[in-house]
Amino acid sequence: MVELAFSILAADFAHLADEVATAERGGGTIVHVDVMDGHFVPTISFGPPVVKSLRAATKLPLDCHLMVDNPDALIADLAAAGANMISVHQEVCRHLHRTLQQIERHGMLPAVVINPATPVDTLIEVLPMVHHVLIMSVNPGYGGQKFLPLALEKIAYLKEIRHEMGLNFRIEVDGGVAHDTVGLVVESGADMLVAGSAIFSPGKTEQNAVEFLKLARAAEEAAKQEFIEQE
Repeated sequence: MVELAFSILAADFAHLADEVATAERGGGTIVHVDVMDGHFVPTISFGPPVVKSLRAATKLPLDCHLMVDNPDALIADLAAAGANMISVHQEVCRHLHRTLQQIERHGMLPAVVINPATPVDTLIEVLPMVHHVLIMSVNPGYGGQKFLPLALEKIAYLKEIRHEMGLNFRIEVDGGVAHDTVGLVVESGADMLVAGSAIFSPGKTEQNAVEFLKLARAAEEAAKQEFIEQE
């Protein structure tokens, strides 16, 4: 079933626990945490101390997206802080297979990310070992960017590969996923939806999440019905 992984990058940092609780009431089931180092991307954001604080504030899974030059150096600290999932960029991991193994050895679910210019085929060898693949539908580093339609073809292609390989990894999408794009994203095959700017808004967060998921699940049902009719 499709899930909302709400991105706290768009939340009010001064009231983070309350923001998470409000998004959860709206139906969000995963907390998406963007970890940025100011090198791989220009922005500096969260690290293990914030993840530790979040762990004390919520029981929801913490999905940490590492936009950093050296993800291996953070894996142990994030595990100790209470992270549940870690996704690392194909573009920065010199030994991607080993990095994913290290994440799993620390008791977390491993995932891999690709930027808009990176082909899906670069992931073939590691697909059997990941919990999910994160398709970036914007260039990483900033929230609130416009969705890049080229991501839809990549999502659909990845779904096809998953079927052909007999795998069950999930497909996550991050960047510009909002009320006007979520239907297309889900119809293409995504089932973990990262959204921040579309969700967090003073006094509207819970309702935004409810409406977002309503659109997502309607698209999910439509896609299922289309599949049945084609069989």
